[in-house]
Amino acid sequence: MQNTLITDDRVVTGILLVLVAVVFYTSQKQHKYWKLFYTIFPSLLLCYLLPALFNSFNIISAETSGTYTFAKDYALPVALVLLTLSIDMKGIRQLGSKSIIMFLAGTLGVVIGGPIAMGVFKFISPETVGGEGADATWRGLSTIAGSWIGGGANQAAMLEIYGYDQQKYGAMVLVDIVVANIWMAVLLFGIGRSAKIDKWLNADTSAIEELKVRVEENFKDKVRNPSLTDLMIILGFGFGATALSHFLGAKLVEIISQTESLKDSVINSHFFWVVVLATTFGLILSYTKARNYEGAGASKIGGVMIYFLVATIGMKMNIFEIFKYPGLFFVGLLWMAIHASVMILVAKLIRAPFFFLAVGSKANIGGAASAPIVASAFHPSLAPVGVLLAVLGYALGTYGAIVCAEIMSKLAG
Repeated sequence: MQNTLITDDRVVTGILLVLVAVVFYTSQKQHKYWKLFYTIFPSLLLCYLLPALFNSFNIISAETSGTYTFAKDYALPVALVLLTLSIDMKGIRQLGSKSIIMFLAGTLGVVIGGPIAMGVFKFISPETVGGEGADATWRGLSTIAGSWIGGGANQAAMLEIYGYDQQKYGAMVLVDIVVANIWMAVLLFGIGRSAKIDKWLNADTSAIEELKVRVEENFKDKVRNPSLTDLMIILGFGFGATALSHFLGAKLVEIISQTESLKDSVINSHFFWVVVLATTFGLILSYTKARNYEGAGASKIGGVMIYFLVATIGMKMNIFEIFKYPGLFFVGLLWMAIHASVMILVAKLIRAPFFFLAVGSKANIGGAASAPIVASAFHPSLAPVGVLLAVLGYALGTYGAIVCAEIMSKLAG
């Protein structure tokens, strides 16, 4: 890997925020060329792709920067608290069962997609999916299944359970990241065209639209120009709940790790508990007067945190890396295409909005770091839907990945 030009996180952070600021500034321009440009490339997608280009040309790099870790540990839980603070739980419940169905369709797409992709490549390129013992490709693919249904903890669990050669594990991680990021870009691109997609799906979006309107109506009379006190209190809610989430999460992991049967489970993960606790604290605040701080811009501050997280995630993608492992890369692409096809088919059958397709998919492939981003891109009030589904993904990740791996092992013979 070439030397990265800028490794100072103080500079990297500034670059990422300037890129996001430029995107927001130009997206508000009324000139017809800018309007056309952002019709094709939504602003959220640009906030993701520009850092990816900077990474690809070795200007900045996630490998030499701690900004993603910072964003994941601080910006994400703060955003979850502030975006959940104004949630209408009654409205969430009224979204119905389609969100769960689409999430499970996403899980099914991953479980069957791996074996199908492996079977196809066993026929057209046996060496790509071959190997014996610890070198067997199916063992490595099991780690991708864990990541794509649950997350990093599930991925690590699959690595331990199936004993894949750790010296070759990096290639699987690369396929996981690159293919998942390409799919993320496709979904962000689709969000800008969600109305047309919903029309094609013949989807019923009434419950989603009603929730958006109700949230806006609830706070219309409470909107105010925030004072310095308001902003300080909002930040106090966000960072205070985040601090408490980290503190309690560490204590829970300390207790759980002492139980032998739970050591390899997803609940023995600090990040898992931070996400769950931050969301829980946000929900608790939504039943108090703290909810009124939405009128002072709580969700807008949460949105700032989300967009910074998007930029740091984008910085993890190197566009040129896709050419290093063409065989495995195409296995991953076919696998993802099967996942997407299952999602589209089920969405068409049950008339599910694109919102449920996108969030259900990212709750599997991306988890709590991505699902709230995609959900909040539709409307800030919908971010908790992404979190709740992502937590479900953590719970099912190991089980679904084991089923997928066992089928692939049978195909490998």
